[in-house]
Parts: sequence; C-alpha cells; structure tokens
Amino acid sequence: MLTDIWWATVTTLVGALAGASVCALVLHRRGGRLRAELATLELTVQRRADQVNALSHELRTPLSMIKGAVDLLREGSPGPLTPAQEKFLRLVDNQSTQVIGLCESLLLQAKIEAGLFTPRLEKTDVAVVVRDVIAGMRSLCEQHGQRITLDTPQVMPRILADPMLLTQAMTNLLSNASRFTTTGGSIHVRVMVVDSGVAVYVTDDGAGMTRAERERLFQRFATGRPLVDGTGLGLVITKIIIELHGGEILVHTASARGTTFLLTLPGQP
Repeated sequence: MLTDIWWATVTTLVGALAGASVCALVLHRRGGRLRAELATLELTVQRRADQVNALSHELRTPLSMIKGAVDLLREGSPGPLTPAQEKFLRLVDNQSTQVIGLCESLLLQAKIEAGLFTPRLEKTDVAVVVRDVIAGMRSLCEQHGQRITLDTPQVMPRILADPMLLTQAMTNLLSNASRFTTTGGSIHVRVMVVDSGVAVYVTDDGAGMTRAERERLFQRFATGRPLVDGTGLGLVITKIIIELHGGEILVHTASARGTTFLLTLPGQP
C-alpha cells in the first residue's frame, strides 16, 4: 500500500516537473519570438525615422535656398519690384515657409516615435513663450484683417518645459486658429494659473466643427474641414508635445460657434 502511494507521489512529481519543463520551454520560445519581434519593430521604427530625416533634409535645403532668394528679392537688393512681382513673391515666401514647417514637424514626429527625442526641460515662463509667438503671428493675422488679443496674469510661476517645443505647439495652434477664423474675425488667447499648473486657452470665432470633424481632429493628414488648406499634422504634433510634458489638450467646438483649444501643463512637483 505504501509502495503504491510512494509510486503515485513520484509519478505525480515527475509529471509536474515534466509539465513545468514544457511550460518553461514554451515560455522561453515565446520570449525569444517576442524579443525578435521587438528588435524587428525597433529596426523598422529606426529606418522610418532615418527615411523621414533624410527626406526632410533633402526638402529643407532647396526650400531654404528658395526662401533666401525670395527674401533678397523682396528687400530690393537686385532692383525694384513691381506690385505684381511683390504679390507673387509674397505667395512663394508664404508657401516655402509652410513647407519648411511641415518638414520640421515630420522630422520631430519621426524622432519622437523612434524614441530619439528628449525634451530639454528648463524653468519656463509660459506667458512669455505665448507672448513671443503672438508677436510673430500678428503680421499674418493682419494680412487677413484678424485681431488677436492676449490675457495673462501679472505674475506667472515658472514650470519645467521645453521652450522650443512649446513655441512650436503654440505656433501650430495660432496658425490653425487663423486658418479657421474668417477675414475680420478675432482670436483670443488666455494664460491662467490653475491648481494643476498652467492652462492656455486659444479661442477663435470661426465656423467651428461638427462632431464628425471633431473626431478626426488629431488624425494625421486630416483637417477640420475637407476643403481647407493644411495637413492636420500641426495639431497631431501639438498633442504629442503637450503629452510629452505630461499635459493634456482639450477641445470645445460647435458648428458655426467657433472653437476653443485648452492646453494644460503640470506645475512644479
């Protein structure tokens, strides 16, 4: 009787050990496959980043030369321009700037997705960043007869952020607001101190968006309206930048009632 129990116990232990060995072997093989798949994925992402980097460089170099030549012509260095020539050069200048910005956005997105980009955080006054961006945007808004206003508190806490990235995010938002605001319309920007850190509101009085358009808002190469200029990439980059800072971007919009973008950035820990 004891012998039978002993053999049964041994058999059970042997079976358990064999089963454990099989499980360990299966897990090891699965782990090997997962590691191989991860390595392949990382290589694919790296190659994609390299391709975008090379493409951006190949596009930026000739475009920068074109823009430099246009700037010289508009300054009148080679000689005076007729009003018609000035008009066409302004168009070339604007389009070159837009494509250069698109190249920069594509490059930044590729670097972030490949894990090759780390924000350079420093103590930053968000109100100063926003004020500088608005100063650079005023001429564009004036061309469309648009009015842009800014409301900031007198005292702002400094938060850890990358000023260059925040500048790009705000430029994208204000460019988007100008694009969707009608001629003669207005854009209002407000910076506030909140419990969680800093909030930035960008409000336009444009046509707004429907629910379907809102759902496509942060998709690559999709714009709020099907027949307007732009790729939609700027808002994708803006969302990535804000989330890199641990913040959030929210949108309130209604058809024919304008749109408000809200950016929240965490304060000092």
